[in-house]
Amino acid sequence: MATTKTLPPRIVHDWLPVAVVLLAVVLAWYGAAWRLNAPGAIERVLDEEAGYTQMELFEATMAMERPLMPAPHQVAMDFYESLTEWPVDSPRNLMYHVVVTGQSTLLGFALGTLLGLVLSVLIVHSRTLDKALLPWIVASQTVPVLAIAPIVLVVLGSLGFAGTAPKAFIAMYLCFFPVTVAMVQGLRSPQKIEMEMMHTYAASRWHTLWLLRLPAALPFLFPALRVGVAAGLVGAMVAELPTGAQAGLGARLLTGSYYGQTTQIWSALVMSALLGLALTGIVAGVERLVLRSRGGV
Repeated sequence: MATTKTLPPRIVHDWLPVAVVLLAVVLAWYGAAWRLNAPGAIERVLDEEAGYTQMELFEATMAMERPLMPAPHQVAMDFYESLTEWPVDSPRNLMYHVVVTGQSTLLGFALGTLLGLVLSVLIVHSRTLDKALLPWIVASQTVPVLAIAPIVLVVLGSLGFAGTAPKAFIAMYLCFFPVTVAMVQGLRSPQKIEMEMMHTYAASRWHTLWLLRLPAALPFLFPALRVGVAAGLVGAMVAELPTGAQAGLGARLLTGSYYGQTTQIWSALVMSALLGLALTGIVAGVERLVLRSRGGV
């Protein structure tokens, strides 16, 4: 007797809300494309004097060469053609730009995480640095990155830094803040009785940091890392815009806007979203491994 296979309830429970939201987004996207492309389709494709049906108008808005807002299937087609019809080392292939932006993002993320960890340790162990540094760290994030990026790129360029380094610096600027703030809170999370116990054992500041503060801060660290890597991706893409870079997802957006290739712009946006999901997924996977090795769920 044949048996039918069904998906495990846990998978259905986890992915059904995601699928429903995705379906709603796609339907809203099609509706917005129809609404925004309709005037252009009437003007450039259809014969208004001869008349047209709503179905003809819909078909015209979904097949325009340079739509105001490309439909999801047009973006998907451009996405697929970019990945399959060009070699990986070609600037026409999205993966080429993913590699360029990914390098800047990961380097900036690593530097930002290191800077955030160092600053948080200094702030926690020094009341003077707490009062001196923390307000400036918070104030640094009130300046728009679009205003800082050109200045940083010009200064670093005059010092001989080019290519990945300036973009990684902008990514680091956005990464270090969530790590610093979360780790300050995490390093201060041990209870007073736990700190007194370490004092009873005559533990040094280093031993207290390594054996008590850092393990207690792990639940605070990894959510901040997920935010930081996503912010670093945004910073790397923003840094590619003022320089007119020839490679990277930001450069892909820039060239698409120069030549009115809205479909190219949207496919680059979709790829950047997928890259962000992949990076945050990697951080989440590392989090599960670390917490599991320490006896977590």
